[in-house]
Amino acid sequence: MKLGIGIGYSGAKMELPLRLVQRAEELGYDSVWTAETYGSDAITPLAYMGALTKRIKLATGIVQLAARTPANLAMCAQTIDAMAGEGRVILGIGVSGPQIVEGWYGQPWGKPNTRLRDYVAIIKKILKREGPVSHEGKEIQLPYRGPGSTGLGKPLKSILHGNAAIPVLLGTSTPTNIRMTAEIADGWMSMSWGPNGMKQYRDLLNEGLARRQDGVKLSNFHIQGAVSVSITDDVRKAIDALKPGIALYVGGMGAKDKNFHKDNMAAAGFGDAANRIQELYLAGKKEEAAAAVPDEYVDSNQLVGPPERIKQRWHAWADSGANGITLSRASLEVVELMAKIAL
Repeated sequence: MKLGIGIGYSGAKMELPLRLVQRAEELGYDSVWTAETYGSDAITPLAYMGALTKRIKLATGIVQLAARTPANLAMCAQTIDAMAGEGRVILGIGVSGPQIVEGWYGQPWGKPNTRLRDYVAIIKKILKREGPVSHEGKEIQLPYRGPGSTGLGKPLKSILHGNAAIPVLLGTSTPTNIRMTAEIADGWMSMSWGPNGMKQYRDLLNEGLARRQDGVKLSNFHIQGAVSVSITDDVRKAIDALKPGIALYVGGMGAKDKNFHKDNMAAAGFGDAANRIQELYLAGKKEEAAAAVPDEYVDSNQLVGPPERIKQRWHAWADSGANGITLSRASLEVVELMAKIAL
């Protein structure tokens, strides 16, 4: 099992836990994962960390599809990979909800499934440099010939002879998009992966893999899960502390009728609770929404408790079928403990 640390995106003040990342590298961690929504970006920190580390993989988890054209993201990835040392960059791509896509990035929500398909296809063509890149997709066309175009655009090939094998992973949540991820990407980042992840998602992944022409099977398709770890002697207090964050995502991260986090909670068998959390959260009752998050749901998706309890429960994650697990916003204490337990 490969361990990664997820440092997310910064709060109101730009902060980067560089010493934590360097210590993780010293301990044998495989990767560090950045993120972005509508504050700090996911790309710049990778370049900075790449200059001050030697081996640890530099991954986006996730970079927003709406924030950049596929050509620009391919350029960013190959530039950092060339500067930091070839083979260190992992591109994890995802789509936020329509509120952020349209409200912050000024892009139409459109059809995320077809846009992701076009986006990945263009990136892979650029990375491979097999010829000038053109693409006639349903959502993205290259060269652009839509409204306002001059008609002078022509297919181009990257000047930089970069790493053609940069892995492209997708962070998707709906059955349709998970199936597509297995069809077109090198791996899947799951926010809802747990000890029963393979049982829950195996059929969807195999359906997508069956459509491939390159021979990739489940055995060599990368799955990156994520888990929050909290070291404490007060399990009850730790579970309660995690509930507001879950309530935020299930209740308010997205529109009422289009919230992927709520749908994932329902798919895990907590549909009634998910509906109640959203109802309370959207009514402005955030504390009540947090209180409505079931203890069982929190404990089944997190590693909480004293070191011995975490070690005992980690076995289920290690045997879940994922290739890697990202520790979400881990403290130095957690990074040290999990190195002893899992590496």
